[in-house]
Amino acid sequence: MVEEKESVVKTPGLGSRLIQTKEKPQSIIHIDNEQEPRIETTLLELNRVLGGGVVPGSLILVGGDPGIGKSTLLLQTSHALASQGLTVLYISGEESVRQTRLRADRLGALTEKLYVLCETNMDQISDAIESLEPDFLVIDSIQTVYDPSVSSAPGSVSQVRECTAHFMRVAKVKGIATVLVGHVTKEGAIAGPRLLEHMVDCVLYFEGERHHSYRLLRAVKNRFGSTNEIGIFEMGELGLREVSNPSELFLSERPLGVSGSTVVASMEGTRPVLVELQALVATTNFPSPRRMSTGIDHNRMSLIIAVLEKRMGMFLQTQDAYLNVAGGVKLDEPAVDLAAAVSIASSFRDAPTRPFDVVFGEIGLTGEVRAVSRAEQRVKEAHKLGFKRVIMPTKSLKGWSPPAGIEIIGVETVAEALSAALG
Repeated sequence: MVEEKESVVKTPGLGSRLIQTKEKPQSIIHIDNEQEPRIETTLLELNRVLGGGVVPGSLILVGGDPGIGKSTLLLQTSHALASQGLTVLYISGEESVRQTRLRADRLGALTEKLYVLCETNMDQISDAIESLEPDFLVIDSIQTVYDPSVSSAPGSVSQVRECTAHFMRVAKVKGIATVLVGHVTKEGAIAGPRLLEHMVDCVLYFEGERHHSYRLLRAVKNRFGSTNEIGIFEMGELGLREVSNPSELFLSERPLGVSGSTVVASMEGTRPVLVELQALVATTNFPSPRRMSTGIDHNRMSLIIAVLEKRMGMFLQTQDAYLNVAGGVKLDEPAVDLAAAVSIASSFRDAPTRPFDVVFGEIGLTGEVRAVSRAEQRVKEAHKLGFKRVIMPTKSLKGWSPPAGIEIIGVETVAEALSAALG
């Protein structure tokens, strides 16, 4: 018995036809500069992250850990768009149509214009797109789709690259807004070639802890909007619910009068968010002390501890230091430096911070406190939530007036900030 592989000759299909465009070069000053039309969903947090809504013809890649809620989010989005009269095609390569129906029934996402197909063959998917001509297309997930003309297995680099290129041509030529769901690796990056993220218009990461009910939708690439925005959702029995005031959510369980706890005003895109920073400094039992951080870059924490040792004379070489952003939020802007320093110093001295203080500012290696952007918005958010004092860089006070009823303390060094917060 001799095995013979039948050679598959793929006939020119949708992909080969879509490549043939008759565009001619144009002068850039003669190109129409109108804004891209957008389709707004009923999920305002999703609209914020996308830059105002879904752009027709855009290709969006959504990644996240297994079970985090990617399919739930996209099914709710599909329902929202189908309810507006748009034709939506939801292609699932991981669930049967009955499973998808049960999920939609639980979420209350049953709409006449929402079509579901369980298929992984690219040719069959192309035929379905041709016959239905949807306005919005969801592929869940791109790693399950395969092209019969490519000999490798589904999920391989070549398969993912070819299938993504095909959906990109479909989206651009037919004007179909397309969302691809991508699996992630253990490190949290989207699996497959890095080329995948270069080909799409928008890359969204759906983040969150399984043991917490809320989820963060973060844009890391967006050709039609800002990449600094985040959307915050809370997972419930009936699906994802938008969180319009995340500061109250993150501060709801904050203890008062405890050392090591500080509230920081962080900017997530254009939105100020107040988050609690917690620090614990304890005597170590090891030759070298431990430094652990959650939600803040570990190297940044080491830098802050070094500044406190050198400039403030705190002997932290025999102390373990732990820093945590309450609620599982990830903060990556320099404005959280000062709050982290206050938290560590508060725990080291066992001196509680004032419960109605907000701290923000960047720390330099010489112990100075540097200015940060959008200080006015941070102060207004603190005032709205009832905080009484704000400790911030003096250089950020120029050009605006603080609201009445809140005390502003401008500091230029870490020593002044610790004196004001713990004095």
